[in-house]
Amino acid sequence: MIYKNADINGVLTDIEVEDGKIKYIGKLSADGFDLCQNRVFPGLCDTHSHGMIGYDTMDGDGLIKMSQYLAKNGVTSWLPTTMTMDMDTIKAVVNNNMPKTGGAQILGFHMEGPYISPKHKGAQNEKFIKCPDTDEFNSLKHIKKITIAPELSGSMEFIRNCDAVVSLGHTDADYECASEAFRNGARCLTHTFNAMMPLHHRNPGPIGAAIDNDGYVEVICDGLHIHKSVIKMLYRTFGRDRMILISDSMRATGLVDGEYEFGGQMITVKDSVARTQEGAIAGSTTNLMGCVRKAIEFGIPIDDAFKMASKTPATLIGVNKGRLEVGYDADFIAVDDKLNVVHTVIMGELIKV
Repeated sequence: MIYKNADINGVLTDIEVEDGKIKYIGKLSADGFDLCQNRVFPGLCDTHSHGMIGYDTMDGDGLIKMSQYLAKNGVTSWLPTTMTMDMDTIKAVVNNNMPKTGGAQILGFHMEGPYISPKHKGAQNEKFIKCPDTDEFNSLKHIKKITIAPELSGSMEFIRNCDAVVSLGHTDADYECASEAFRNGARCLTHTFNAMMPLHHRNPGPIGAAIDNDGYVEVICDGLHIHKSVIKMLYRTFGRDRMILISDSMRATGLVDGEYEFGGQMITVKDSVARTQEGAIAGSTTNLMGCVRKAIEFGIPIDDAFKMASKTPATLIGVNKGRLEVGYDADFIAVDDKLNVVHTVIMGELIKV
């Protein structure tokens, strides 16, 4: 398949794909699908998304619909993210075979809890919070990434022996504890600044530990969870190669204000802000493409904003995606001048948007 007239970094070119991968980038004489000189970027990879359009990962039956919605909004791959629930419920979701979605490709799951801190539980259900259990975790399949609180008993041993990418979040860990977790193999912070100790000049906490230990940082860039000044501070500190844009979207994403279930609890969405009954912010109602637009609005260069939502997360979780280069998966999107998604291509196949 050949895709014609792609604007890549200001250069008008063609993209040839074969067997789901990019075979050639350059001018070709053969005919193909016309991208009409729209700007082309790597497809977005959302490594932290709970739900959207009325569905939630924990429902176990909405993954296909969610993947199709994501494809229409520029996301070509993702990690459906679980909530803190009983292990039988989590296992029923993650141990199934990966479905062919006809939309964004499911790369595995992000397991957020139950190995987290009750003090920083956020919208997670405290009833099911527990310490890490390696044998229990090894009974699960398809876990690509896991969020844990490293101060819990057994966490360091768990981190050392965990095959998934370990991210620190929903944690009361101080700088020393978080640094030890990074030295033991943790790689990332989960929704940085949210549900963790703040960055203090005498107690830098997990964020300071991530700075000193070359960690990645997830950031919910919806304009609500974190002030734009702090978004820019994280960008200048961690750069486009270690800062990852995520949506942390929940089932109200793409829908109107109202009452929604989230992790076994009722959440109220008002003016697009989701909150628990106690008033804590509970995930976002923005998809990842919306977060990219917001980052650009905040002053982050367009190429860097897209990179932090494509190549950088793909690099963290170790998948062959996120780059417009020969040999990489043919996942890319074409956008117009207002950053509306015009075309989505996943593994070389044009997806109807």
